Amino acid sequence: MIIKLFAIFCVLTLTQIVMAESKTSIHDIALKDINGQPTSLKSFKGKVVLLVNVASKCGLTPQYEALEGLQKKYGTQGFTVVGLPCNDFGGQEPGSNEDIKQFCSTKYKVTFPLMDKVKVLGSERHPLYVRLTGKDAEFPGDIKWNFGKFLIAKDGTVLKRFEPQTKPDSDDVSKAVEAALAQK
Repeated sequence: MIIKLFAIFCVLTLTQIVMAESKTSIHDIALKDINGQPTSLKSFKGKVVLLVNVASKCGLTPQYEALEGLQKKYGTQGFTVVGLPCNDFGGQEPGSNEDIKQFCSTKYKVTFPLMDKVKVLGSERHPLYVRLTGKDAEFPGDIKWNFGKFLIAKDGTVLKRFEPQTKPDSDDVSKAVEAALAQK
């Protein structure tokens, strides 16, 4: 009897933990910046954020130019792009954080924040991507390739998901960013 009660207690505790994690604000999920320093998206609370899993050796890598264009166009209005390097697709982000920083600043003059490399797929998927793509997410389903994009509202709500082929300077993305910036 005690073993059954203990088992029920464990199941209930785990259920509460899972439910609490699914309700965790996107701003509270721990990350590391490109320099390996602990951070989160808390510093972007009150801003509209476009989260993008990026890679430097991908056919879509030229999207960095359009992402930087969005940053320049809307950055002073309470918007930022946040790049999350990822090596999950064809080994297209093999470099170190220092290599990634150098590539982004030299080749594309990136000024938006970059984070430490993350996993977006599989059992080692970063908690941010569990929140963004898990079964209880606003837009569930695995990331399909590099340059998947999520538009995050000022309050941390996930507003929109754009697939990798959607160019950052497309009308769809611009309109969604402008609508999010207009929200109180």
